[in-house]
Amino acid sequence: MINQFLFKRIDNAQLVVFRIFYGLLVSAECYGAIATGWVRKTLVEPKFTFSFIGFEWLQPLPGNGMYIYFAIMGTLGILITLGYRYRLSAFAFAIMWTGVYLMQKTSYNNHYYLLMLLGYIMALFPASRDFSLDAKRNPSFRSQSMPNWIRWTIILQLFIVYTYASVAKLYGDWLDFSIIEILMKSKKNYWLIGEILQEKWVHKIIAFFGIFYDLLIVPALLWRPSRKIALALSVFFHLFNSIVFQIGIFPYLSLAFIVFFFPPQTIRNIFLKIKTVSINASPIIPKHKSIILYGLGAYFIIQILLPLRHHIFQDNVLWTEEGHRLSWRMMLRSRSGLVTFKVLNKDTGKGSHIKLDDYLTKKQRRKVACYPDFLWQFAQHLKKEYAAKGEEVQVFASSKVRVNNSKYSEFVDPTVDLANVPWKHFAHNEWIKPSPLE
Repeated sequence: MINQFLFKRIDNAQLVVFRIFYGLLVSAECYGAIATGWVRKTLVEPKFTFSFIGFEWLQPLPGNGMYIYFAIMGTLGILITLGYRYRLSAFAFAIMWTGVYLMQKTSYNNHYYLLMLLGYIMALFPASRDFSLDAKRNPSFRSQSMPNWIRWTIILQLFIVYTYASVAKLYGDWLDFSIIEILMKSKKNYWLIGEILQEKWVHKIIAFFGIFYDLLIVPALLWRPSRKIALALSVFFHLFNSIVFQIGIFPYLSLAFIVFFFPPQTIRNIFLKIKTVSINASPIIPKHKSIILYGLGAYFIIQILLPLRHHIFQDNVLWTEEGHRLSWRMMLRSRSGLVTFKVLNKDTGKGSHIKLDDYLTKKQRRKVACYPDFLWQFAQHLKKEYAAKGEEVQVFASSKVRVNNSKYSEFVDPTVDLANVPWKHFAHNEWIKPSPLE
């Protein structure tokens, strides 16, 4: 039964068309990052970047290196679209994007994480078997079918993303609309819609629509009677997010996924302009079936468990941020903070306060002021800098943080030497003060 479902052959039009969209979108993301100044502000101008902890060795290339890096990724996106040496192009992009993702988190977005996962998924899929230069160069390579598990891998990944995004919204500040009000305040000057976005009734619509859309969109797209309505709602939802939140390619990538929910023949008629193809649906069991099954099983177990890890940490994730990333907790909170750092020479006992402007960009300063891993990493950076000058130091931070509409409260223990305590990946860091949040 499982073999019949997973390995039966289906029309690959959905995957082929998605490959084209995917390549165009990642190319736009990479070239756009250069054109909009994102690369300059995030990877070129900073004196150092805040990487994911454990990847401090992964720093931006010097000089104009990161412009070249992103230009190469953009070109790989074009090659993916064309299906030219697809496996090589797709894997190269996935690896390079992973490098960008891990080397900086100051401009963290959930769609960067999704794009990293998708990069490897697409590199493993046979997405260039049709309508590609690879198939044109080698006609024997061409195929108009694929195993059914490929389509369901994409659908299950989307279901996980949307479901966790919906469940995460079921907390006080979302349900009383206060976080929506905070998010919309910065949009007040938007042309035409700015004032409307400040209305209470709009906040209520956004809050409930966000919960129910994320929870129901995948089932609604799978069910034929609701599919067209779900498509219309998706177009509205993602265009709204694109206009209001300006989050790059993510809304359009989400719309591109919808091709996996419509019949392949419909996709062919709309995008490929080709007559009906004949597919032998009989399952073809590959020799490496067990690798596929165990690989998919392990991958999805991780994807299901990873967003739950904050429940095993002490205290409220909204306060500690421990377990927040990689968990599809999108647009749930607003953080601000105030921080001062004091460096104390162990030998002389002489102390001095650090002027953050000498080290960090404006955006980095905002992150350091209210995110514990940024605080800790900056303390490590100071320790290394002073060690290079022959000084052994202690680093102390005094920080007050505000989450959403809460009051500013002391965030870290000012008596703890952050330069000489280890970072705990899988447990609570006790130097974070207890949450004042209700």
